[in-house]
Amino acid sequence: MVHLPRGVFAALLLLAGPAVAATPAAPPESPAGADKATAPIVLANHRAVYDLSLASSTGTRPVEGARGRIVLDFRGDACRGYTMQTRQVTELTSGESGTRLSDLRSTTFEGGDGKEFRFNTTTSSDNQKAAPVEGSATTDDGKLTIRLKGTPKPITATGPALFPSAHMKRLIEAARAGQTTVSVKVYDGSDDGRKVYDTFAVIGQEASGSAEAAAKADQDKPLQTGSIAGVRRWPVKLTYYTDGAGERTPIYTLAFDLYENGVSGRIKLDYGEFVLAGTMTTLDLEADKAPEKGCAR
Repeated sequence: MVHLPRGVFAALLLLAGPAVAATPAAPPESPAGADKATAPIVLANHRAVYDLSLASSTGTRPVEGARGRIVLDFRGDACRGYTMQTRQVTELTSGESGTRLSDLRSTTFEGGDGKEFRFNTTTSSDNQKAAPVEGSATTDDGKLTIRLKGTPKPITATGPALFPSAHMKRLIEAARAGQTTVSVKVYDGSDDGRKVYDTFAVIGQEASGSAEAAAKADQDKPLQTGSIAGVRRWPVKLTYYTDGAGERTPIYTLAFDLYENGVSGRIKLDYGEFVLAGTMTTLDLEADKAPEKGCAR
């Protein structure tokens, strides 16, 4: 069954973010003389809708058609934590297996300090529902502890791991600093909730603006108007691997434009034998509110 792992979409925050203001608010200005590379990262509260289509297909049993939709609903800040609701419905068609319909729904909460994560995921394939996956995870002193509902003993993993919003912030920090690669472990509760992923991101040069917008005039139109059009962004290619050592085949690769406020555009999901393209059709940004004293989003 095909689904989009949440780790990107918190990168899609990964695709960071409830429908609110229709007019995007301008990002808060940094204090005079402040270094843009060290200014606090503010993840925008937003709701984004992406329509899915088939970009390419290879292999012995190629996918001949695909359509679907992803809806992301993200809000929160570093004081209250971050909540994200995601739904992805995908229909794949091939000559051999016919049409398959998958439906993924997830709700997550991540502590603002990046040390706590809770998740609830339900999936179905061709209207056959799988058992829901629900649990929580904490990270402390380089150790990840996972607790799954219905599993009596916790699962532990060594080595530092980031949850989705913290991963998104790490990518933005690296892009601001001009770094071209980021390699970290990520836990997002996807699949059976037991997996920790190794990720490797390649970050390209900051987008130039007008020339690129003209080249993609028919794609991601909500990102081409209002204040969002002036937000810094970088092309990112993010690859997920199973946790381990040695040479491994990627599980999937996500390519997208990473905006400095956590919004994502120009999405491509590469599952190996086929690639899905995600075009943003709706973006609702919440007007920025003053953060609590001593706390930024």
